Amino acid sequence: MNLSKLLINTAEVIRPVLTKLLPKKLLSDIKARVVAKASAGVSESDYEAYDPSAFMPGVNLIGNIRGDNGLGEMCRIHAKTLETGKIPYTIKNFFVPPGGSKTNHTMDEKITDTTPYQVNVISVNASEFVLANMQMGNDIWNKHYNIGYWAWEMEEFPEEWMPAFELCQEVWSISDFETQALRKFTHKPVMTVPLCIEAPTSEEYDRAYFGLPEDEFLFLVVFASGSVMERKNPVAAIKAFVQAFTGADAPKIQGKKPGLVIKINEMSFSEEDSAILTELTKDVEHVHIIPKNVSKLEINSLIRDVDVYVSLHRAEGFGLVLAEAMYVGTPTIATKYSGNLEFQNDEVACLVGYDRIPLEQDMPPFKKGYLWADAHVDEAAAYMRKLYVESDYYASIRDRAYSHVRNHLSYERCAGLVKARLEQIMNTP
Repeated sequence: MNLSKLLINTAEVIRPVLTKLLPKKLLSDIKARVVAKASAGVSESDYEAYDPSAFMPGVNLIGNIRGDNGLGEMCRIHAKTLETGKIPYTIKNFFVPPGGSKTNHTMDEKITDTTPYQVNVISVNASEFVLANMQMGNDIWNKHYNIGYWAWEMEEFPEEWMPAFELCQEVWSISDFETQALRKFTHKPVMTVPLCIEAPTSEEYDRAYFGLPEDEFLFLVVFASGSVMERKNPVAAIKAFVQAFTGADAPKIQGKKPGLVIKINEMSFSEEDSAILTELTKDVEHVHIIPKNVSKLEINSLIRDVDVYVSLHRAEGFGLVLAEAMYVGTPTIATKYSGNLEFQNDEVACLVGYDRIPLEQDMPPFKKGYLWADAHVDEAAAYMRKLYVESDYYASIRDRAYSHVRNHLSYERCAGLVKARLEQIMNTP
């Protein structure tokens, strides 16, 4: 085992200690150096070319299928897409350490340690793609048609990740926004395969289960500490909530009081994020912070339990939770920028204007000078008031969103896109 691989594997064991002792930026810098070293000299010629005769028609889906984060859900969604399209497939459970919490076992019956099919769909982001190749070895790559299935949020692309393109014949992205960005950096095919939505809920997980009051009109913000809090931008949502319901423009409270719920996932990655939000909301009434990890069924139910979901993100590769909110009948307020426009428009969501601003410092993996969105807090506050006060408007947004997302992001539609592309690949000599 070489030194780089040893360092990455060791990180899984000592992650809880490292995250308490070392700043996130330092940990990211260390990982970036390991990636840079592993990427030196990577070439498409390092593995054997695609040979359709070497394997059966079908897909080997490779990724963190048990992950409790967005990437884990992305992998599971793609498995269900293949199932819907009646495409032969198997799953190789794989993650680059630390990989986050991994408690989802819904796809365990499909997991094997073999790759018997022609096409590898490797659901590992570009940031870790070279490390995945280093850990799994070229035997996984050899003679397969290798597709990188990536989520990325920005219009720029880190130079140090460019070797990832050398390790795949094409890339699938999760939104047209991402596709257009990636095409600027490669001559290889880049195709949009949007995420499908299916968000089951349970009556067991009601407001009482989460310790939330019944007599409040609740706005919800969800983010994972491992996803860079500044990108998810819960601070702007808090500011909008305060502006909406205090001061001269605040509506008269009738019936339910307005409340704000902040759900934080993967707190092991950063206790600092929780401390920042606790300090920011200490003088704000009716704020409820939920810092524990929960199952996917629980989070879907929480989204259903509240009245409005808010995402004043600076950039999204897709915006999965926004789509899930629409699916369960919860109106959304969102920045009118990036991947969420794959499925949102002004008819089905409260879309907030923004200014494009540069990052003033590195926020790994995002670099100083990259441009992202700064949502207009006053517009978000106005939408909060409108949804709170105008029941007819609330119902119209809810109902249109519910119908739209179930049609646009159905498994049948996405499976058709995937099946057509796979048939092209596997029927090409």
